[in-house]
Amino acid sequence: MSVFIGNSDAKADAKGRIFIPAHYRKALQEGESSRLVMRKDPYSNSLMLYPETIWNQKLTTLKNGLDEWNPTHQIVLMQYVSEAEWLDMDSQGRVLIPKKYLQLIGAESEVQFVGMLDTFSLWAKGNFEKAKLPADEFTSLLQQIMSKPKNTQEQ
Repeated sequence: MSVFIGNSDAKADAKGRIFIPAHYRKALQEGESSRLVMRKDPYSNSLMLYPETIWNQKLTTLKNGLDEWNPTHQIVLMQYVSEAEWLDMDSQGRVLIPKKYLQLIGAESEVQFVGMLDTFSLWAKGNFEKAKLPADEFTSLLQQIMSKPKNTQEQ
């Protein structure tokens, strides 16, 4: 499994091409995937980038949680999938992010990649810093989460 940690700044060129950070490219290559799926994150003003295998796992989880005879569930599935785009990395390690997606997150050219273990996100430069929790709140929540017994974390 590819592991994406840390964060890196990057710039989109006039066409919207952005170099994937070298350490993320290496993780993608180790995971034998140069194909990504991108969609707007429903919880933040960022774009989520999934290696193809992780995307397929997420879709399986979603599909297994849906009732195929429930019309609302079908709309959720259609909306989730229809708002996704395939991204192929070129030989130089760039992906083309359609301008509408850069505009959607408020990015002009400067962006920031943020690792999230099996995926990574793309933010307009500076927006991730604004979205982060205050240090004391982060520390408190981290301590609560990490000190829970394993079986209660899954509930």
